[in-house]
Amino acid sequence: MDFAHDARTLELRERLLAFMDQHVHPAEPVLEAQLADPARAPWAVPPIVADLRTEAREQGLWNLFLSKQHSLSNRHSLPGSEGAGLTNLQYAPLAEITGRSPQLAPPALNCAAPDTGNMELLAQFGTAEQRERWLRPLLAAEIRSAFAMTEPDVASSDAANIATRIRRDGDTYVVDGRKWYITGAMNPECRILIVMGLTDPAAEPHRRQSMILVPRDTPGVTVRRGMKVFGYDDADHGGHAEIHFDGVRVPAANLIGEEGSGFAIAQARLGPGRIHHCMRAIGIAERAVELMCRRTLERVAFGRPLADQGVVQDWIAESRVRIEQLRLLVLKTAWLMDTVGNRGAHTEIQAIKIATPRTVEWILDKAVQAHGAAGVSQDTPLAQLWAGNRTLRLADGPDEVHKRSLARRELRRHREGAAEGGR
Repeated sequence: MDFAHDARTLELRERLLAFMDQHVHPAEPVLEAQLADPARAPWAVPPIVADLRTEAREQGLWNLFLSKQHSLSNRHSLPGSEGAGLTNLQYAPLAEITGRSPQLAPPALNCAAPDTGNMELLAQFGTAEQRERWLRPLLAAEIRSAFAMTEPDVASSDAANIATRIRRDGDTYVVDGRKWYITGAMNPECRILIVMGLTDPAAEPHRRQSMILVPRDTPGVTVRRGMKVFGYDDADHGGHAEIHFDGVRVPAANLIGEEGSGFAIAQARLGPGRIHHCMRAIGIAERAVELMCRRTLERVAFGRPLADQGVVQDWIAESRVRIEQLRLLVLKTAWLMDTVGNRGAHTEIQAIKIATPRTVEWILDKAVQAHGAAGVSQDTPLAQLWAGNRTLRLADGPDEVHKRSLARRELRRHREGAAEGGR
């Protein structure tokens, strides 16, 4: 395994670091002011994001998430994919850099969830017509999208529980159900929802679900409310919605793939999404350590800087060790995804999804503690970073589900070895 940055990665990394220093970090207070502007339309993405997108596209820092596997530049000749074609190993250090400013950098580069996963899904499973109508404007950031999977009335961590119905009626499908925490759906620019629902209750569990494209303005689609996360509305990303589908009728051509393929498509979508989240989370951890070091060097207690206190030095040392461990595991996972595919990297994808959010949560907690009251205030990014990172232990599958699956795979290997007479 060779994790060294190649020439293209090094060149993109230098350009991205400069973009962060010259444009993104100076824009953070601008974003805060625009979000607080009482004249801002509800849930509208602040203008500074559009300004940054223009600059990022001019600099060729656009759609970097789009891997070689899903690259559209040759197969579909769609605009907006000029940054596509990186391997996961090439993208990893770039995603980490964007994690240092997660409210601004990912959307500025058109590399923010849920649009990234939705674009990859459409690139891999969409028809030519679906890609033309929805993928083309998503690549150009002309519209936004949402992925409607989670439901309030069932344990959605078990996809077989999903109760939203997708029923065939002639040349249309009718959707009925209730979804919530649908990221991006409060955004006025959100035009399309990818909805996962039940098409055949009698099928075996992993063949009951399907996915379908539902335009947000379809009659019967009602956005009930915006959901908060630890008190934050995440309006900079378009918020999280509770949505009701009441007799929503869409053309049969809006089905993605075939009936019963929803679970398999979801797994194909969520695998890359999980590693993207973990890549960015390492950037969050790096910024937390940076803020912790600066704060403890500046503040004096009991006659000496906080940085001289043994407990603080322990926090800093442990943080560095844990970040390096995480980074190596994430890079190994990216390398495996590139060399043996997402299925071959399944164990490692689950491992990073378990390890990264909880480790970054620990680092953020120590940074908050080092800041005292300021750490829980709006005067540093730490409180919001903690809230956002904490949700990763639920998003794309809770820790417990990944641990269950990982343990089963490990036990299966030993059972098979014992059955073959191994030791």
